Amino acid sequence: MIDPTAKLSVSRQAGVLGISRGSVYYRPRPVSDADLKLMHRIDKLHMEFPFAGSRMLQGLLAQEGFKVGRLHVATLMKRMGIEALYRKPNTSKSAPGHKIYPYLLRKLPITRPNQVWAMDITYIPMVRGFIYLAAVLDWFTRRVLAWRISITLEADFCIEAVEEALAKHGTPEIFNTDQGSQFTSTDFIKVLAAREIKLSMDGKGAWRDNVFVERLWRTIKYEEVYLRAYASVSEARAGIGRYRTFYNGRRPHSSLDGKTPDQAYFNQPMPEAVAA
Repeated sequence: MIDPTAKLSVSRQAGVLGISRGSVYYRPRPVSDADLKLMHRIDKLHMEFPFAGSRMLQGLLAQEGFKVGRLHVATLMKRMGIEALYRKPNTSKSAPGHKIYPYLLRKLPITRPNQVWAMDITYIPMVRGFIYLAAVLDWFTRRVLAWRISITLEADFCIEAVEEALAKHGTPEIFNTDQGSQFTSTDFIKVLAAREIKLSMDGKGAWRDNVFVERLWRTIKYEEVYLRAYASVSEARAGIGRYRTFYNGRRPHSSLDGKTPDQAYFNQPMPEAVAA
């Protein structure tokens, strides 16, 4: 897919393909067909039962005939970048140099575009293998401002998405994420701190703190990803890109009084009804 001998630079090739530069140099360990099948099923179960941890998921998989231990389920969940979503005490300690910021959105009235942006990462299954999708969302209008895909969970593809959103849409007052290592990394925080953007981070495992991004993932997966069988990274990128255009520009949202995210973000009027 990437040709190091081509005249076009590796970075430019990565940009054309819509994958992060860091992914180009990563050599993934092979994943067995059995594990890929398990991961795809775990992803769907996680969408349906987001509160389920490795023990419950192992039980659900056993009911469907999968023979897999709880520890292996936990290993696959970690590889997929997912965890059970529920309110629980935050007793974890941040890694050295990784600061955890307080959650700033509780009881905060969010009344306009660019007041709060949120970001998250999700697992995307393909016919063979998988990728990760990161997106920046405007909290008030639900508009997807930027997105990137990657074959690794390194921070670089998240940074690229944030930099694109900032370049195209200005600066939000608050930027909300979870406590993932991508978002607590020094390089990621520098991008926001340089623009004096307030950082907000969810309580660990607390799905309600970033609920609109969780809803976005569910919508994308049930209306696009699960209906397709992406054969390649480029095919996944094209399909998700088409869906983003539909989601932003044509899909009405009941929470926006029937407006699309584009109409709400750019303060566009609703089109007049055409007489029959």
